[in-house]
Amino acid sequence: MQFLPNADLTPYNSFGIAARAALLARFSTVEDLRVVLMAPELKGKDRLVLGGGSNILFRQDFEGVVLLNELPGIGLVREDDTRVWVKAGAGVLWHEFVLHCVAHGWGGIENMSLIPGKVGAGPMQNIGAYGVELKDVFHSLEAMRISDGEVMVFDHAACNFGYRESFFKREGRDRFIILSVTFLLNKAPHSLNTNYGSIKDELARIGISQPTIKDVSDAVIAIRSSKLPLPSQLGNAGSFFKNPVVPEAHAQRIKQEYPDAVTYPASTGEAKLSAGWLIEKAGWKGHRAGNCGVHDKQALVLVNYGGATGAEVYDTSERILRSVEQKFGVELEREVNLILSHPRRIFVI
Repeated sequence: MQFLPNADLTPYNSFGIAARAALLARFSTVEDLRVVLMAPELKGKDRLVLGGGSNILFRQDFEGVVLLNELPGIGLVREDDTRVWVKAGAGVLWHEFVLHCVAHGWGGIENMSLIPGKVGAGPMQNIGAYGVELKDVFHSLEAMRISDGEVMVFDHAACNFGYRESFFKREGRDRFIILSVTFLLNKAPHSLNTNYGSIKDELARIGISQPTIKDVSDAVIAIRSSKLPLPSQLGNAGSFFKNPVVPEAHAQRIKQEYPDAVTYPASTGEAKLSAGWLIEKAGWKGHRAGNCGVHDKQALVLVNYGGATGAEVYDTSERILRSVEQKFGVELEREVNLILSHPRRIFVI
């Protein structure tokens, strides 16, 4: 196993932050991972297991070892008359997996087209878009327990999914490394989710009244491309903040003062507010300070205009948090993971 010293992490985080790692290594098999976790070079050092780097912010250099998850493979596990079980390696790019399933007529994840990152990060974050979350199509996953290298299988219940959360982001954080994920998808035709956001409008615009799985995927790609900057062109980590859930009475007070406030159904007695709307109403949309700022088409997205440091991006997010809380009495929570070194810790993203 080769370790690259003083490695530039700019290519491995979608924000394009020019942080560095003391050492960097890749693994593409389970055995490689076991070897690298036991390597003497890692003794006493922090370890960061990194997927696509699309949901992180390096606030400083990482004084430890970055391990790049490149576990490959997409395979059909089994099928029946109406469903398919499809397994993907944690190192597979999420959008490539979506396109593979769409091309085979396997439905259920078409609404999550063009989400950046890799498959392994999906269950950890319970990624979602346009009315669909990963938990809706999840069957099981395999993960390695870091303490002893044992590979374990987690079913839906064991993952304890929540809104942009899971067991792996809470109790299991830094204890397990996700190796592969198995999804339960539908064979075409199946019921499509076209009622969320602007999917229906986009389909109408291009004259499609009876969409296919591919039509929905194409519509989502078009919508996301028009609103969200590509990290290759403008560094970002997608949605920086979660949509906050507040008591229904609080949401109604905001609606009374701002009739255009964007809300979504939540659990009984609660409502979910649009973080993007809150940030925009607080005056941050299109704001720029130095090398970073808020995207002018989507207030949820913080961007690196070139040369921004992690500290600059973090400070901007702090000012947004304080501003929204002061104006609306709502406390936003970052969706992006903040990376700092801590003595002898293992971070899994």
